[in-house]
Amino acid sequence: MPSPVQQEPGRPPRMHRSLGVKDGVAIAASSTAATTSLGIGMGSLAAYAGRQTPALLLLAFLPVLGIALSYARLNRTEPNCGSGYTWVGRSIGPWPGFLTGWVVLIGNVIFMAYTGAVTGSVVLQFLNKLGLHSLLGLRLDPSSTGISTAVGLVALVAVTITAITGVRSATRLQMWLLIFEYTVLVVFCGYALYIGDQPFSLSWLNPLDIGSPQALAQGMVIAVFIYWGWDAAFSVNEETRSASDAARGGLIALVAMLGLFLIGAVAFQRVMSTGELIHNGPQALTFLGSSLAPEPWASLPLAALMCSAFASLQSSVIPTARGALAMARDHTLGPVWQRLHPRYGSPAVGTLVIMAMAALLAVLAVGIPKLNDMILTAVNSIGLTVALYYGLTALACAVRFRGSLRDGAVRAARDVVVPAASALTLFGLGGYLVWDYATMSDHFEASPDNGWFMLLLPALFLLLGLATAAWAKWVRHAPYFRTGQGTDADALTLPMDGDAGEPLPRPAES
Repeated sequence: MPSPVQQEPGRPPRMHRSLGVKDGVAIAASSTAATTSLGIGMGSLAAYAGRQTPALLLLAFLPVLGIALSYARLNRTEPNCGSGYTWVGRSIGPWPGFLTGWVVLIGNVIFMAYTGAVTGSVVLQFLNKLGLHSLLGLRLDPSSTGISTAVGLVALVAVTITAITGVRSATRLQMWLLIFEYTVLVVFCGYALYIGDQPFSLSWLNPLDIGSPQALAQGMVIAVFIYWGWDAAFSVNEETRSASDAARGGLIALVAMLGLFLIGAVAFQRVMSTGELIHNGPQALTFLGSSLAPEPWASLPLAALMCSAFASLQSSVIPTARGALAMARDHTLGPVWQRLHPRYGSPAVGTLVIMAMAALLAVLAVGIPKLNDMILTAVNSIGLTVALYYGLTALACAVRFRGSLRDGAVRAARDVVVPAASALTLFGLGGYLVWDYATMSDHFEASPDNGWFMLLLPALFLLLGLATAAWAKWVRHAPYFRTGQGTDADALTLPMDGDAGEPLPRPAES
């Protein structure tokens, strides 16, 4: 009897498979957004790790690589756009499985909210460079959360429209954006390595020189967040020609990110002191460009950052909508999430709902006046939840393939030991930070320096997720909570493929 997720002989393909390895790399790399991560994340990392930021990025790569290998192993057995939601539910249980899908959904919404503000800030920096510093009496301040968010909402609407019109067209655009931004990033960072006046030290690569366990744990969670996004390649499994293409796309993007992050971190530190990195915050890449070249060349890093921000916004919408689609077809979320566009075959209504949620959150975040503080708050909150769902997915791999312990050291290490060690590392980091946040403050304040505030957001996400899961189990009577097993693409009747212009294959009648 075939597995519920395997293709039965003689049945048509489950979905129109038009994506390959290159498309997976484009989606994963755009979602990881190396230029945006470097441009706005180096200041946050420097605040905790100081000059050991390159060491922190290298150290954080190890558990993330273990997570990526777990994804690839699970994906070979059960390709599904629900990825961690489906795998954790089947291997560990429906409640942690639902929370995995929920955390991905909420984490991406938060990411889109603050990345929209970052995109608006970059656009405002461009306008400032062109000599436009005010409009209708309104000061165009790139460091203002309010004005940056207003501009970012326009960008959010634009990328949502492109995401609805089809994954294939979106990946074509992202590939060209990636080529441009990475060319600029490599050229400027390479030049910074050559002419920077800050002396290089091998201690930059020594994580033992980080000041305290708390700084190490906090920096590790932020570094894991910076790598976050490579798993977007697994969200388009049913639209990829083979499961191995999705896995290769995600792993290639992840390794490429390691190289870019290390080169970028060292290059930034060759040009800027730790104080300058922290002070410049989300405008560090702009500062780097102006330090290395005259105008108009100094604006190229800013243009690359804008391309990266737009691409990461778009590539966040795609996996988030498809993850919600996987949950909706199991009836753990409402039917609105699985309504497909009649022409493009994309989960259009869910995509619009996600955009609306991100826009609402972005407007609420205007209460944090400084953009840098907003970014730090969002990164810390998402970092804890990312550590949770990555850890659960790796643990699911170790549980599902525990039989490999009898099949030799190599298979045991690949299928069980590495995933389990990666999961425990992330759980340990998250647990330590939860304890640290809970004990670091004696009052509540809406500030990234307040531990209770930093705990509030992830706690609210999880409590809301548990309430939604309870509704799905006892009101919707979702079968997922009886089996923990997600459905596959055969559960959907697909419309026309907007990219190919041909009808999508329909699943055969049971």
